[in-house]
Amino acid sequence: MAKESEVRFEGFLPTTPADTWAAITTGSGGWLWPIRYEPRDGGAESGLTPNGGMVTVWKPSQRFVTYAEDENGWFNTLEYVLEPKDGGTYLRYEHNTVLDDFDVEYDACKRHTAFYYHSLGEYLTHFNRREVKYFKTDAPEASKAPEAFEAVRTAIGATVAGGEVLFEVPGVGTVEGVVDYLTSAFIGVRTEDALYRFYGRNVWGWPVGIGHHLFAEDADADKAERAWTAWLNGLYA
Repeated sequence: MAKESEVRFEGFLPTTPADTWAAITTGSGGWLWPIRYEPRDGGAESGLTPNGGMVTVWKPSQRFVTYAEDENGWFNTLEYVLEPKDGGTYLRYEHNTVLDDFDVEYDACKRHTAFYYHSLGEYLTHFNRREVKYFKTDAPEASKAPEAFEAVRTAIGATVAGGEVLFEVPGVGTVEGVVDYLTSAFIGVRTEDALYRFYGRNVWGWPVGIGHHLFAEDADADKAERAWTAWLNGLYA
């Protein structure tokens, strides 16, 4: 049964409100996925919700709100409040929407939110305002199996948060970095020029996926996407 939900996040980020604002409103490809907003009250949103939405509050470096709805009673509201604090920014985020399969989707939303805003902190700390190339790859249907994410964890050697990883992806080369996030459903790997976000969505009966945020100027996203797709397919062949 459809039911309204609310998910919140708040925490300190190590950059100014202006940099944090830029990461949220124009730099989301560096830590989430690319979303476009017209920079004004009443501006259009595209890329966040299926049919687009509207910016309802645009107060640079202070407060940002978007809203979307459909004819069936569904709605989606995101609010960001930014406050300068201790040389950085204290962010308060609230997400209100309607979920169809409430128990599953609410758990997924809470846990994804925690991972996304950790990734925002990684982006701001290590890649702030750098140009990014983003793509995502999804594993085959076999990755929906309950223990499927273990194949990813084993392949990349992610054993402990803060630990180092070193593994090969044919067509990409050696991936060497640090595990910046590790739970039963998510792994974050940060390298010198990329953030790799591994999503164990099989926890909720969905395929495993990877979000790729590439910051190297010479990154070939098309070639990398083909290589990572083949790598995932190989894990679940």
